Amino acid sequence: MKVSVVLPAKNEAEGLRRTLPALAATLPGAEVIVVDDGSTDDTAAVAAALGARVLSAPYSMGNGAAIKRGARLATGEVIVFMDADGQHDPALIPQLLARLEAGHDMVVGARDGSGQASVGRSLANRFYNRLASWMTGHDVRDLTSGFRAVRADKFREFLHLLPNGFSYPTTSTMAFFRSAYPVDYVSVRVDKRVGTASHIRPLKDGVRFLLIIFKIATLYSPLKLFLPTSAAFFLLGVGYYSYTFVTQGRFTNMSALLLSAAVIIFLIGLVSEQITSLTYRRDA
Repeated sequence: MKVSVVLPAKNEAEGLRRTLPALAATLPGAEVIVVDDGSTDDTAAVAAALGARVLSAPYSMGNGAAIKRGARLATGEVIVFMDADGQHDPALIPQLLARLEAGHDMVVGARDGSGQASVGRSLANRFYNRLASWMTGHDVRDLTSGFRAVRADKFREFLHLLPNGFSYPTTSTMAFFRSAYPVDYVSVRVDKRVGTASHIRPLKDGVRFLLIIFKIATLYSPLKLFLPTSAAFFLLGVGYYSYTFVTQGRFTNMSALLLSAAVIIFLIGLVSEQITSLTYRRDA
């Protein structure tokens, strides 16, 4: 298989000086694409000097946008995505490729707790993993890892779903599960990043990750969100009606509102389920 390696990079000149030589030693025949996301340092010059194919943006479009641009440019049957800041060890790539050859369509480098930048981020990622596992019905070991190998043709099917910012890993993982493309995980270590601090803002991007999960959940299996919500409104309506009937002997407007909301939410869920089926049709 021809392999393309895509590295989104924003002001990662120092990280590339360590990552690209190690990548060339591990995969000497691979196509290496560095997507320069509007860097203000010499990221593009360093990448070009070290033999990478450079795709530069005139301004920062976001990590997800860099991933999409790199995926469109890649010519390999398999695309490996990894960070340019030195956190991901290129020597681990053959492990990901071996799982692809075993029949999987996406293999994710799953970090353990020691691979998280902080306790807060580790707890947040555990929450995201559990929520995604419930939505998909599969064990999601690392929803937000940017170190992964995918079959290029399968990945490009979902480019229109990927956000321009964070987090493309969340969207692509759940989309692969939804489309019944086998996903596997390989345990990997994460080294300390080189250069500037992480571009992720824990609070703002944490909320954004959560919104992305719910957005993709509605594209993945809407009834798993709408049905419990509808049931909650229904139970509240029945409970409130029982209370007012016993205490006042009447059916109140609030009971009618809650029961109506339950029906409306359930019907919206059914319509969303049908739209989801159309979204994932390969010939759509």
